[in-house]
Amino acid sequence: QVQLVESGGGLVQAGGSLRLSCAASGRTFGTSAMGWFRQAPGKEREFVAVISWSGGSGDYADSVKGRFTISRDNAMNTVYLQMNSLKPADTAVYYCAADFRLPRVRAGECDYWGQGTQVTVSS
Repeated sequence: QVQLVESGGGLVQAGGSLRLSCAASGRTFGTSAMGWFRQAPGKEREFVAVISWSGGSGDYADSVKGRFTISRDNAMNTVYLQMNSLKPADTAVYYCAADFRLPRVRAGECDYWGQGTQVTVSS
């Protein structure tokens, strides 16, 4: 079992930065691929970024490449999403997710999800 709690969301102006954190509990965090997803009002949830259990590989949605960076600290059981050059289109609830297999995380087919944290980018 993995429990996930996101934090770090808030209100920021366009061009600004935020760092989201996802604290995980459970002994399997260190062997789980982790991902970030987001859901804007009236839209479906979409993939943002994924990182392997070791941190050695990852992937990003085209819309955030070059602006967002996913990282993890297995000693702290935490995964991060550094978001730079934020745009109003990045406004959404951001969710952390985990699964043992990276392709499942990439596809959004995760066994574990957090409750989400709101990110609002003003123009």
